Amino acid sequence: MSNDTTVEPEQAPPAAPAKQRRLSSLPSWAVQGLVSLSAILLALLVGAVLIIIGDDEVKAAVTYFGAAPGDTFSAAFSAVGNAYKALVVGAVGGITPITESLTQATPLICGGLAVSLAFRTGLFNIGAQGQLIVGAILAAWVGFTLHLPPGIHLLVAILAGLLGGAVWGGIVGLLKARTGAHEVIVTIMLNYVAIYLLQWLLTTTTFKRPGREDPISPIVDANAQYPQFGSTRLHIGFLLALLAAGFVWWLLNRSTVGFELRAVGANADASRTAGMSVGRAYFIAMLVAGALAGLAGTQQVLGTDLPLTDGVAATVGFDAITVALLGRGTPLGTVLAGLLFGALNAGGLQMQLQTQTPLTLTTVLQALIVLFVAAPALVRSIFRFLPKERGAGAVLAKGWNG
Repeated sequence: MSNDTTVEPEQAPPAAPAKQRRLSSLPSWAVQGLVSLSAILLALLVGAVLIIIGDDEVKAAVTYFGAAPGDTFSAAFSAVGNAYKALVVGAVGGITPITESLTQATPLICGGLAVSLAFRTGLFNIGAQGQLIVGAILAAWVGFTLHLPPGIHLLVAILAGLLGGAVWGGIVGLLKARTGAHEVIVTIMLNYVAIYLLQWLLTTTTFKRPGREDPISPIVDANAQYPQFGSTRLHIGFLLALLAAGFVWWLLNRSTVGFELRAVGANADASRTAGMSVGRAYFIAMLVAGALAGLAGTQQVLGTDLPLTDGVAATVGFDAITVALLGRGTPLGTVLAGLLFGALNAGGLQMQLQTQTPLTLTTVLQALIVLFVAAPALVRSIFRFLPKERGAGAVLAKGWNG
């Protein structure tokens, strides 16, 4: 009796569409950029739906949709078009809106760099808010206490802010290196320490403005303020943010220390086996990250919010996390993400004034952008021509998804 069996040939996996194959040949940064742009487009589409749902004219037209359906669609397109037009005009519709967008983006860029640098080393720096606050405290104290010549006073105030942020971040790196304490828990707790420290300091005679009962410091001396461009609120802190991005790029891609940071971030165990000091990498990364967040604090208190208040940090430190995620952990991407979020913040005010669209819509858009960027598989399932990501963007998305 024959026991012959028929072996079926293995089936080759289905070939990718021609358009997807062409896109796969693009550089990794271009592929990551396409995914990010697609995420932004999806966020705008969802935002359009929210605008339609909340618009009064659309609600009124829906009541007689059966008799005149065109009125509903016309009102919906008008609501979305007017809202987004006001958003764009408020962000880039002239010199003043552009400079305001850049002003809003300045601390976000530095804060985003603080989160991105730590992430490239395998750390989640959730403490940019606290590092920013401590940097702002020291910078403001130098600004209104010391009386130094022009140029020197600003330089000393900036260095004080960098030192404050570096110390606050260095504490996290030291605890991580020596005790293995999880940086997420430590940074979150230090955020609260910094917040309550600031609130207490503003009740002391050293930081409280004479003759005032509310928590506000004296105004920073003119010699310690960032010079502004003309009559706008934009100051040279924006240029420092771009220089900081260039420094982070050089550190990560052109220095021996940066190579160690990236190696530890990719595989700490393999780096340790190769003779690298993982603890040293953690400490350096958090030290530099804290200094970058401290620089964002100086841009707040020496540039846009001259007196120190308990709201000096606003939500910059937390928004920096979303900026870093959208920027895929790269300096250039972080700068572009900071500019986008700065434009949304500036344009949102104009959108609210002109169309009565709630300002919180811009926050929703930011959250949606981050949601879609953090779920590239979802974006690719909608835009099927998008190839899989490679390089730092893929590693970042993988890390943020656990």
